[in-house]
Amino acid sequence: MNLDRYRNLFLQYLSQKVEKGQPNNLYEPIEYILNLGGKRLRPVLVLMSCDIFGGKSAQSLDAAVAIEMFHNFTLIHDDIMDSAPIRRGKETVHKKWNSNTGILSGDALLILAYKMFDSYTDTYKPLLQLFNKTALEVCEGQQYDMDFETQNGIELNQYLKMISYKTAVLIATALKMGAIIAKADKRDTENIYNFGLNLGMAFQLQDDYLDVFADAAFGKQKAGDIIENKKTFLFIKCLELASDEDKMKLFNLYSENKNAQEKVDKVVALFNKYNTSEILKDEIENYTRKALKCVDKLSINTAGKEILKTFSENLMYRTI
Repeated sequence: MNLDRYRNLFLQYLSQKVEKGQPNNLYEPIEYILNLGGKRLRPVLVLMSCDIFGGKSAQSLDAAVAIEMFHNFTLIHDDIMDSAPIRRGKETVHKKWNSNTGILSGDALLILAYKMFDSYTDTYKPLLQLFNKTALEVCEGQQYDMDFETQNGIELNQYLKMISYKTAVLIATALKMGAIIAKADKRDTENIYNFGLNLGMAFQLQDDYLDVFADAAFGKQKAGDIIENKKTFLFIKCLELASDEDKMKLFNLYSENKNAQEKVDKVVALFNKYNTSEILKDEIENYTRKALKCVDKLSINTAGKEILKTFSENLMYRTI
């Protein structure tokens, strides 16, 4: 499986689509964020899926650009909401320009994403319907995430729904778009979507785990979620299982922002006391198994199924 081939094909095409327009302060931020880098995972999935279902990846380039533009639109707006100064090691759009420019350029980027579907004829309607559904779910997921910041009584099913909308649906949509463009049948388009959805859930839950329990080689601030009081799977499951006394301890720890290492140590001790890391690993395995079952249901050749299974393994072990 050569994802670099898809990535290079996409980047070459993207460079043709990122045009310098007027006024400069509208289009320069768009060009800036689209050239900030990243793994380009979602557009690569569009191209790979189209190939797997018997299409030609070049047919799906416009949809791949649409997915990437939409993803970057969400990043611009998320960074404004989070007051984030850095994105991929560089200044965020609103920091480099200002918040008003960021909002307007983000809006223009979303409109440009919609325009990319104009090149499709017989698949235009299903592609646009899928895109609209996904775009709204991502917005809903972001709102749930913001709501959870000020709520204590979050249930696990609410959290799982939130990460499904914020992360998993866009991975699922990328794969389904490639299948639609390749004229896969309805059963296959649904199974590839469910593959992406379950894999996206496993991927995000693994992020929850690695944030706290990975070694320094993972490349992120260790226990950043705890330091920032983020209510992840581990926090919610611990609250669900904890005694009243330990619940109060956890709530109190998540209401403070000083003595970071001491706070992390105490929170991790509570997580370990209630075995939440093992429960989370079981949940990751559960979603991964569900994803692989979806692959088995696809009416594609063995080579195609192996590509998807290898992709799953590489994604979960962070080699792509």
